[in-house]
Amino acid sequence: MRKHIFLIGFMGVGKSTVSRKLRDRMKAQEIDMDAAIVREAGMPVSEIFERYGEAHFRDLETQMLQKIADGSPAVVSCGGGCVLRPENVAIMKESGTIVLLTADPATIYYRVRNSKARPILNGHMNVEYIAGLMEQRRPAYEGACDIRVSTDGKRPDRIAGEILERINEDKLL
Repeated sequence: MRKHIFLIGFMGVGKSTVSRKLRDRMKAQEIDMDAAIVREAGMPVSEIFERYGEAHFRDLETQMLQKIADGSPAVVSCGGGCVLRPENVAIMKESGTIVLLTADPATIYYRVRNSKARPILNGHMNVEYIAGLMEQRRPAYEGACDIRVSTDGKRPDRIAGEILERINEDKLL
């Protein structure tokens, strides 16, 4: 592996789960950006949002992304809003392949409905809100990605296999 693989997409599409499957299949390093930020900040994402606001969290995301880009190639599970900043997309484009994972809003709701660790959805845990936010972010996701893979109705192993096939076909690593 010569470059990073960045998994992007809305919360609940399966980025963390699929990144672990890719790590195992490729015998690669795997980094969950949110988990890395939590380790460095010493507090959960929800607390970072509550104490310092979303803009501060996005700054931490950009700093973490630059550290990752400067390091050894890895499979990277990015936070759902990571691509909202053009500088983040530029960092990812320069250092790897960007894979957009997608899912239907109802699928997302089903996957995240019991989570209290989704500060963007606090007070808005419903399919309509999720669909609206997904639509707002869709241009950023689609504009950033090199590959797009749907996760609806698929097992994580199959999704990882599709990603690797597409990367190999398109010679993206």
